[in-house]
Amino acid sequence: MSRNRAIAATLVSLTRALGRALISERVARQRGLLQALDPRVRVIGLFALVLAVTLSDRISVIVALFCAAVVVALLSKVSLASLAARVWLPVLFFTGVIALPALVLTPGEPILAPTGGSFPVTAQGMSAALLLIARVETAVTLTTLLILCTPWMQVLQALRAFHVPQDVVVMLAMTHRYIFLLAETAGQMFESRQSRTVGVFDGATRRRMTARTAGVLLSKSVELSNEVFLSMQSRGFRGDVRVLSAFRMRSRDYIGLVAFLVAGGVAVWIGRS
Repeated sequence: MSRNRAIAATLVSLTRALGRALISERVARQRGLLQALDPRVRVIGLFALVLAVTLSDRISVIVALFCAAVVVALLSKVSLASLAARVWLPVLFFTGVIALPALVLTPGEPILAPTGGSFPVTAQGMSAALLLIARVETAVTLTTLLILCTPWMQVLQALRAFHVPQDVVVMLAMTHRYIFLLAETAGQMFESRQSRTVGVFDGATRRRMTARTAGVLLSKSVELSNEVFLSMQSRGFRGDVRVLSAFRMRSRDYIGLVAFLVAGGVAVWIGRS
């Protein structure tokens, strides 16, 4: 029963991921600061800020960029509660686990010594851990704003505009699509099996059924990929990503691009000086 509960919990999480993807599409269609800019400006501008976060060595500069990201999120109609649940808390947990050893492994001036005096927490270790957490939180917040405020196909077309290799862009497009498609197929297979199952099977039987389900899902994914590829070829697909709306730079797009680049450049200059 515990195994079934684990599988059910996994499928529930996948269903929630599908729901979050739909919410992202709704946010991208709202009227906000980022949504009003050309997708190419959003991609290059937010990536410039992520690069600035990576190159900055001062926590104060990174915190300032994080606050700027929060302001941009509010002006772009992005819910801070959604950011906290999807980005800030998970990133804080996982990054905190990675940064925790730096508190005692980084040599420096002790500021907190546990009983016995072994492995004291140093000021340099605390600074390194906070710097890592601040960097990851800010960088992930900026990239999440890009994904939330820009439809996925427009992100891919913007990458092609910057001459990202066509194979890479197509791989990203198909991976994004197949993640949700396979999750939906796996959920349907699980529900179908549950509706036809009576009683409780032993461990060996459950393992065999799980292996068969994984094999069927793999064969269906391979077959479906071939069918989708032939269908796309018959409809004129030749490997390039195209959307119905053409990109067109306006005056506000140039202003936004300059603002992003200036903010990133100033952050790098101050953060490394």
